Amino acid sequence: MSFTEELADIGDPIWDAIVAHPMVEQLGEGTLDEAPFRYWVRQDYVYLTEYARVFALGAANAPDLRRMGTFAELLDSTLNTEMDLHRAYAADFGISEAELEATEPSPTTRAYTDFLVRVASTGTFGDLVAALLPCMWGFNETAKRLDGRGRPDHAGYSEWIEMYAGEAFSDLTEWCQGLMNDVAADATAAERERYRDIFRTSARYEYRFWDAAWREEGWGI
Repeated sequence: MSFTEELADIGDPIWDAIVAHPMVEQLGEGTLDEAPFRYWVRQDYVYLTEYARVFALGAANAPDLRRMGTFAELLDSTLNTEMDLHRAYAADFGISEAELEATEPSPTTRAYTDFLVRVASTGTFGDLVAALLPCMWGFNETAKRLDGRGRPDHAGYSEWIEMYAGEAFSDLTEWCQGLMNDVAADATAAERERYRDIFRTSARYEYRFWDAAWREEGWGI
């Protein structure tokens, strides 16, 4: 059994919960009110900024030139392509670039991104990969499950499913899964257990990120 097959035992119940969440369920049906989704788009922009920092730290901490180059490419793609696409996607929902830039991180966004950057900054390269994997895997699995039910009539929601269920993002997910397996193959039992704990925490934050958008979570004070 590969290490990611072991991680699937942790991840699958969380992906099940995400797909069953009313926000995701309604997104897949095309019936979701746009207000929580606009909240999600703004928070995801904040998330992407910190996600790029994790790629930068991945390049810095990579154990060989090949992996360093891959993380550098992911950093460049995130900063110079994906964020532009996100701005264009946000504009389709009436969200300006200025509004994206002015978005205050929600408590969940702050906690999730702080966790990712801390693990990437203070942990091992394997810790970083374990923290990063649930974002790719969770989005890909969620989108593929929704896609299997049929695309919604809502153009924006259909585009989200198409993007994250598509070949390019699926390939990225498979690359990260393969990287996790490679790193775990040389790890000690204690390191593998730490990877499981880090993976579980990131996956739980994936669920909470959707739930925070559904509730349009604020600080309350």
